[in-house]
Amino acid sequence: MILIKLLLAHLIGDFMLQPQKWVKDKEKRKLKSPKLYIHVLIHVVVTAVLLWNISFWLTIVIIGVSHFGIDALKLVFQKNKTKRRLFFIDQLLHVLVIFLCYIFLINNTSVFNFRITEVQLLLFTCLLFLTVPVSIIMKTIFLKWDISELTKNNQSLADAGKYIGILERILVFIFIIVNHWEAVGFLITAKSVFRFGDLKESKTRQLTEYILIGTLISFGIAILTGITYTLLT
Repeated sequence: MILIKLLLAHLIGDFMLQPQKWVKDKEKRKLKSPKLYIHVLIHVVVTAVLLWNISFWLTIVIIGVSHFGIDALKLVFQKNKTKRRLFFIDQLLHVLVIFLCYIFLINNTSVFNFRITEVQLLLFTCLLFLTVPVSIIMKTIFLKWDISELTKNNQSLADAGKYIGILERILVFIFIIVNHWEAVGFLITAKSVFRFGDLKESKTRQLTEYILIGTLISFGIAILTGITYTLLT
């Protein structure tokens, strides 16, 4: 339960409550950006609210201080060529700190008395992860390729692909946890039919590969999340 709450706090603070304009402001102004300090404060507040126990004040402080230190180092050393790599290193270090805090608190789980069950909290965390966090992760992965030229004439709705991806991942996750794998196959087939026009009309092999990679990554993450949830419950 504690581990899930700490991970949930990280997802909320790092992805849900951090607008893209804050990220750009931090990258531009680095340690002089007030958004960096507001971001860390939000992490502290969200962690404190989810833990909701004054006896864990040291863990909350560790989360806040370590988050500031990791983010500050990333901003100082980050360059355009290393942005993608440092994003994943940054997230790995944050998760590592969370696991260390969990180990530190493992003997104090008896003081928690929340009405929400561990399974419900895990379900909410998985669903939250499949929304904005995965979208940001996929966007970071595609930083490796410059796709602006391939999609410059794209007349689709703003952020349509983002929301379609979120909905499809949630549907895949739900189908898996209710043990209806055939529905996942149907969804993949349906998307392939809708995407057939894009793939057929694409004049470059690169755009076709971009669409296929994006689809496979999105479905793959959703499937792994669903399997993880079923194994843990």
